Amino acid sequence: MPFKPWKPLLLTALTVGATATAATAQDVAAGQKAIELERYNEARALLRAATTPEANFELGRLYQLRQLPDSAFYYFNRAGGATPAGQVAAGRALLAKGRAAEAEQQFEAAAKATKNKDAKVLTMIAQAYAESDVKDVTKPLTYVQAAETVNKTKLDPALLIARGDLYLKNDNGGGEAMTSYDRATAVDANNALAFYKKGVLNVRSRNGTEAETNLKKAIAINASYAPAYQELAEMYYIAGKYDLALSTFDQYRNMAEKSTNTDAEYASFLYLSKKYPESLVEVNKVLAVEPNNFTMNRLKAFNLYETGDFAGAAAAMQQFMKIAPAEKVLPEDQAYLNKILLRTGKGGEAIAGLQKIVQSATDPKEKNIALHDLYTAYNSQKAYPEAIKVLKQIMATPYGDLSDQFRLGNAFTANKQYAQSDSVFNIINVAKPTYAPAYLARAQASASRDPEAKQGLAKPHYEKYIELSKAAGADPTKFQAGLVESYGYLGVYSYQKGDKATALQNFEQVLALDPGNKGAANNIQALKAKPRATPARKPAGKPTAKKK
Repeated sequence: MPFKPWKPLLLTALTVGATATAATAQDVAAGQKAIELERYNEARALLRAATTPEANFELGRLYQLRQLPDSAFYYFNRAGGATPAGQVAAGRALLAKGRAAEAEQQFEAAAKATKNKDAKVLTMIAQAYAESDVKDVTKPLTYVQAAETVNKTKLDPALLIARGDLYLKNDNGGGEAMTSYDRATAVDANNALAFYKKGVLNVRSRNGTEAETNLKKAIAINASYAPAYQELAEMYYIAGKYDLALSTFDQYRNMAEKSTNTDAEYASFLYLSKKYPESLVEVNKVLAVEPNNFTMNRLKAFNLYETGDFAGAAAAMQQFMKIAPAEKVLPEDQAYLNKILLRTGKGGEAIAGLQKIVQSATDPKEKNIALHDLYTAYNSQKAYPEAIKVLKQIMATPYGDLSDQFRLGNAFTANKQYAQSDSVFNIINVAKPTYAPAYLARAQASASRDPEAKQGLAKPHYEKYIELSKAAGADPTKFQAGLVESYGYLGVYSYQKGDKATALQNFEQVLALDPGNKGAANNIQALKAKPRATPARKPAGKPTAKKK
């Protein structure tokens, strides 16, 4: 799902040292659980009430989760010290600032001080790497192996979860990660976090059945496990179960801490579910508190565009571009910007921007999206020759399909290249003989070559369209407009051929489908009129191809 402002949960952390009193230890444990359940304000209040290294360590983790590296650095350093646990905290402070080499020195010192014999310290180091931005997990996995050696046959769920999260940093590490999570749940059948991790990985691998099973298991263990509801909602969304996705996300909102972050998540989810007005309401709630939240400024522009407020969308997009870091601007942002420019009468700017995107795109999929946007821009400006060139470029790639063929046929028709459009639609008719819109489009192109319907070039295509409208399972509502056009054309054609009876039948079909069709009513009246005693040079009220 795009624009997901939330992050995966951090791991359940180990206690830093043994200096806490019973009261503060209880606060630290409660703070750890609050972090796991994404109740960040609650966690902060609990942890700030305690002034121990353990509390500062958890505050460091909390701010790292919230992507506030300066605050994370500050609190990890407050938890630092000469003990092995303090050295791990100092190492985490350095990792939070991206100073991985210096952090490694602190971790090595902590492991050396315990002679690699303290599984708890080794696990803390593994967790530190698992919760960081470090991508190469070769070294971190050595701490996992060392902890496993110390534990011998005893399996520690926290270490197994750390191992799983480390393997997830590898592109092909999903199998090992799932093995670790499976072992964690085998050791502790009530470990909600491990089941949650399994569910998240199932969603990532598009295994909906297992994802639902594992996430619901986490909820069965802890009915207030908000992140599991959130992940379930996303899984339902991916599966196309939008109503279930939204109702599950509402459950998540009820479980999660009330905050602008939760409102932002809900706004994003409503946008993804195409509930744009509702999303806009939530976006504005967040912006009232956090006016420079660039994700919400982005969604404001998107929602305004989708609800038809193009001027408002232009202003919102301008604000988004002003506050968003350059590295956070996504291809979809550029796509919306160009769509907004088109809708606000700045087609030239949109086309120029899209041309730059096409030229600079290196990823084939992104380039394909940009080419389609460029085609849409040219088509909206009635620059049909340029639109045709872009479509031919798309068709020359592995991404070109029958939908693009259909667009190409329509572009040829719009450019009055009727022979070319007929050829393109014929390709679609052969490849997909039951695709009715292609027959209708081909008929329209043929009718443009024969506007008086004297040659009947469009006749076989309109007749095929009518035939397909009568096929089993056909949706009458999707065919109605095309049938009015088809019967109207056939009525005029039959009249041109002198077959007034068939012409009358066709016009009556038009009127049955569209009772307000004046053209059909006039033609029926003309065909039923009694002939004059002295024939006129032209038939009175001659039927026309005019549909309305």
